[in-house]
Amino acid sequence: MSNNDTWRPQWADIPAAIGLLSRIPVRVDETWAKERGPHQCWAFGLVGLVLGLMSSMYAWIGLALDLNTLVVGLLIVASVAFVSGAMHQDGLADTLDGVWGGWSRVQRLEIMKDSHIGAYGVLGLVIMVGLQAALYGQLIQQTILPIVGIMVMSRAVMVPVMAILPNARGSGLSSQIGRPKIGTAWLAMGLGSILAIATGAWAAILGASIAAIIVALIANQKIKGQTGDILGATQQIAELTSLLFVVAIS
Repeated sequence: MSNNDTWRPQWADIPAAIGLLSRIPVRVDETWAKERGPHQCWAFGLVGLVLGLMSSMYAWIGLALDLNTLVVGLLIVASVAFVSGAMHQDGLADTLDGVWGGWSRVQRLEIMKDSHIGAYGVLGLVIMVGLQAALYGQLIQQTILPIVGIMVMSRAVMVPVMAILPNARGSGLSSQIGRPKIGTAWLAMGLGSILAIATGAWAAILGASIAAIIVALIANQKIKGQTGDILGATQQIAELTSLLFVVAIS
């Protein structure tokens, strides 16, 4: 890994991050990306920028067609899940099954690694999708642009979780990427905060940060670190709390 190299952001980090966190077809030098390792993580929030602009377009079209706002909210959630390969939703389900279904650190990690989904995962996904769709539906009745800031911040906060917590398993996607430096995390949060403020979603900064802290504390207590599933859960819960905060002050 290049974790000990001199760190500086590069433009090529952006398509690398898009290729990692979505199924958008971008040209990425895989060898370079592997060598680049965790330094590309500063661009995670910019993936949210792309997805947020896409979601805002769907919201605008839905309102123009006079669709029910809950239907539009579901379209937003479904479209982002489709474009991202539902990787964050999968992480949320695995995290809920493992963290609450296991009795020891080893057992929790084994459950999280299992491809099957349990009761906690099913209930968590149903509740998450329902709440996100309802809140997006409520938000677009007032304003659309904050969707972008919410998508950005919910992905930016994954980076400090990666930087602060060690990898709990030693394998998997999170382990392959590596552990970002604090400078990478600060840049990710700084860019995310600027975009959140610019799009009128300044409350998402607080909401997403609180969610990330809570998930990180639980992960540290239950499995002594983070995994790709924990990061997926971080994104999903941060998106929900960001929505709650933004809707509450809109």
